[in-house]
Amino acid sequence: MPGPDSSELDAAVLDVLFTQAPWGLYVFDEDLRVVRYNAAARDVRGLRPEAVLGRRLGEFAEGFDDPELAALARQVLAGATEVRDHLVRGRSPNDPGHEMTVSLSLFRIRLADGRVRGVAVVQNVTATRRATGRLDILHDAHRSIGTSLDVRATAKALGDVVVSRFADTVTVDVLDDAMRGAGPGSGPVRVDAPLRRVAFRSVTGAAGPVEPGGLSSFAFPTPFTQSLLDARPRLVAHLAGDEPWLSDDAAGARTLPVSGVHSLVVTPLTVRGTVLGVIGHYRHRNPEPYDDEDLALAVQLAQRTALSIDNCRSYARERTIATTLQRHLLPRTPPALTAVETMPLHLPGTVGAGGDWYDVIPLSGARVALTVGDVTGSGIEAAAAMGQLRTALMALAVRDLAPEELLASLDEVAAALPHEPGEPVTASCLYAVFDPVTRTCTAADAGHPLPVAVTPDGEPVPFDVPVGPLLGTGSADYESASAVLPDGALLALFTDGLAAAPGGPAAAAQTLRRVLRHPGRTLQQLSDDAVYALMRGQGEDDAVLLLARTHGLDEHHIAEWTLPDDPAVVPAARRLAERQLAAWGLDDLAFATELVVSELVTNAIRYGTPPIRLRMIRDRVLGCEVSDGSSTAPHLRHAQEHDEGGRGLCIIAQLAERWGTRFGRRGKTIWCEQELIGAEAVAVGDGPEGDGPEGDGPVNDGAAAG
Repeated sequence: MPGPDSSELDAAVLDVLFTQAPWGLYVFDEDLRVVRYNAAARDVRGLRPEAVLGRRLGEFAEGFDDPELAALARQVLAGATEVRDHLVRGRSPNDPGHEMTVSLSLFRIRLADGRVRGVAVVQNVTATRRATGRLDILHDAHRSIGTSLDVRATAKALGDVVVSRFADTVTVDVLDDAMRGAGPGSGPVRVDAPLRRVAFRSVTGAAGPVEPGGLSSFAFPTPFTQSLLDARPRLVAHLAGDEPWLSDDAAGARTLPVSGVHSLVVTPLTVRGTVLGVIGHYRHRNPEPYDDEDLALAVQLAQRTALSIDNCRSYARERTIATTLQRHLLPRTPPALTAVETMPLHLPGTVGAGGDWYDVIPLSGARVALTVGDVTGSGIEAAAAMGQLRTALMALAVRDLAPEELLASLDEVAAALPHEPGEPVTASCLYAVFDPVTRTCTAADAGHPLPVAVTPDGEPVPFDVPVGPLLGTGSADYESASAVLPDGALLALFTDGLAAAPGGPAAAAQTLRRVLRHPGRTLQQLSDDAVYALMRGQGEDDAVLLLARTHGLDEHHIAEWTLPDDPAVVPAARRLAERQLAAWGLDDLAFATELVVSELVTNAIRYGTPPIRLRMIRDRVLGCEVSDGSSTAPHLRHAQEHDEGGRGLCIIAQLAERWGTRFGRRGKTIWCEQELIGAEAVAVGDGPEGDGPEGDGPVNDGAAAG
């Protein structure tokens, strides 16, 4: 129960609240007019009473008289609600040039005579709200800046965070060397160093004086060049039109006051003491000038942005190195071959160089190997692994292994490549061998998109190659399949990067079949057509397309005989070779070729098993092959002076450009190639080159007797 002096105490407390309390107290009537207030409150201190009493809040403090506030006050007077910590933004009556934020609480009181009044408790929370706003900006910056390895996307993310919240306009300029992935230079930045405009964002939506992506430089001296030189930020709180550095039009700075800019902050983009560029924050719509706390926030934003841009620069540098390495590891120009006309296409991806490769490898018997592959992953490691696998594949191809056997061996090579723990090197690969004599293409597949083949008329050729496991898995379970490709047929081998569109490799294959149905177009045109049809922009992964148009060898360029298993047939074999060379107009090669044929046939009869066949092929080189039914492979050895034999393969190695052994399903073939010089090296497409003793074309006796 109140004591006898309670009324006196209440009056004293009330008097203290309205004269000494640091926050604002306002009593208002049913018309929302102030009837009593705390004159000691900071934001109304010094105002005459008639400027406050009898007036509504918005009438003496600009911006606070909003409909929501008036509606809430009437609800409080009606007893329908209480309002606590309602935030309102406006301008202080004592300092109308600065915006303020207040926390407003409204209460209802009933007087002894039954009248109702409202009490508004107002607390200035501007500093707290600004600090919270800065923290929110930093939080959003850490969440959105650095999510991309693209400099422009990083700069755009900064603009999205700060424009309208911290700056009315923001510009980001990055040194052009850093944009191209160059390493950080030593010493200060040259004042005339070219910078590339990577971001311009404004609340007005207007374009900047420098086009996005354009090159420019800042005139010296300005706050921008000063920040670039000493790596320190600059605060221009109040931009006056008579600033000395505004006099240089080349800097474009004179346009700042004209466009309404009254305050700006310049922050360098620095990482480990190296300057990468500069950020400009400008205010022209927000009347608040930048202060030291804003400068501290701008520096933190610049640090976050600079770190992300440096990551982009490092990534661009690594991508450049990896792409250069990959291009040097890929063949420059496919060899000119009779069996196929080829056109390779390599498209680098946006993420970085990958492990895609292709190869066109000449084989014995005028055959050719066509292969494409893709190492899993991207970057320098993938490019290096690609180079190792490609080298191993070429070495295996020279051994004339069957496609399925080659992939099995390459799988072992991939599994043995050095790698990080738990991250083995894996790759897909398609390896195909085209034989122009039989017009047959045989292929094996290690987790790769299937080849696409069409006839010269554009009709699809079924080529369902069994897809085995990726290289490097150690499975080594591969099978081959064959398809007959008539002269002029088109074969397309491609990697996943070309099949990134919806539908994957199956849809890409269907599109390729449609593209290849135009036989009148060149391979270059067809290659471009494939890109136009399949690519809707540069993909993240690199892509390879290898097109090949097949050409078979006609009978005028092949001579083949079955020989009896009798040493007496060797002289006859030499005579057959001599007659065939005469028919082809290659008499100059007769002596060397007769020696080669004599040694090959003698070896087959002495160490092999029937059937024994001699075949000569005139292509861009002269090929001689002897096959037998034995799988025993000969090996080159150097005979001693007292040895009676062992010199046959040495003679062949001296006379031939290349020689080797290839194995078939039954037996083996020892082959060698001699180079044709000048007019003798006539392409197959030029037709028969001589008349044999029995008419046009090669001498082909079918079976020869001793």
